[in-house]
Amino acid sequence: MADISAYDAKTHWSRLLARARAGESVTITHRGRPVARLVPAPAPDAGTAALRRLRKRAARLKTGLGPADLRALIDDGRR
Repeated sequence: MADISAYDAKTHWSRLLARARAGESVTITHRGRPVARLVPAPAPDAGTAALRRLRKRAARLKTGLGPADLRALIDDGRR
């Protein structure tokens, strides 16, 4: 895990995001003291990704599906 000053973090924010995307954790310091950690976000699980795809498809179809309708579609897919 790398340490980087708050000033450098502000200056090179896009580079830090790229490092986090690659799986690296970075500690941000202010006057030599750790104040924050930038860590990679956890990967979405399969259920979350499937629900996201259903919502996108529903938006494309413009059928006006609500949360209850999405739940019914999910339950139908499990049968």
